[in-house]
This record gives sequence, structure tokens and C-alpha cells, in this order.
Amino acid sequence: MSEKVLITTTESIAGYQTVETFGEVFGLTTRSRNVISSFGQSVTTLVGGEIKGYTKLQDTARDEAIDRLKTAAAKLGANAVVMMRFDSSSGTIGDSVTAYGTAVKIEKVND
Repeated sequence: MSEKVLITTTESIAGYQTVETFGEVFGLTTRSRNVISSFGQSVTTLVGGEIKGYTKLQDTARDEAIDRLKTAAAKLGANAVVMMRFDSSSGTIGDSVTAYGTAVKIEKVND
């Protein structure tokens, strides 16, 4: 169901018109790495360079937040989310990511 929801960071979508606005929708997740992996990654911080485990964690969290955003929009009857943005934070328990935007129903413009 949620894979049919178009996500855009823009206010309008070329070739479509907004026919209904449902309001704000959110996709939230907080993810953490296991203790052994976190220890190994903290060694990398001593010598510098990319911490690949945390990069993967951020990618996974972002993708999960977007999927949850799409699901939330679809539950309202929306087929698109406009003005999508991210908010993220890192803490001792892990990385939190919020994807948010405005759920809308769009229709193709007939020329």
C-alpha cells in the first residue's frame, strides 16, 4: 500500500494538481547498534575516517522513517507527501530519525 505514495521535497509536483490536503504526517524510528559493533566503531574514532557501521545505521534509519511516512500518508488516503524533510539526532541509545511532510491527494493534470 505505502509504495504507491510519492514523496517530494517540493511544494508542487510537475504535471499534477493537489486536490486534497490531509495535513502533517510523520515517520519515526530510533535504531541502535549492538555493544560489540559499537565498541569496534569507537576504535575508528581514535584514528579518524568514516565510521561505516554508523553510516549504514543512518541509511537504515532514514529508509525506515520514509517507509513509515508513506504508510502514515496512505492510511489517511493520500497518494503523495509534499515538502518532506528529515530531523535526526544521535544519543546514547542510538540514532533517531523523523521524516515528515504534508500528506496530499494529487491527480494528473489533463492538458
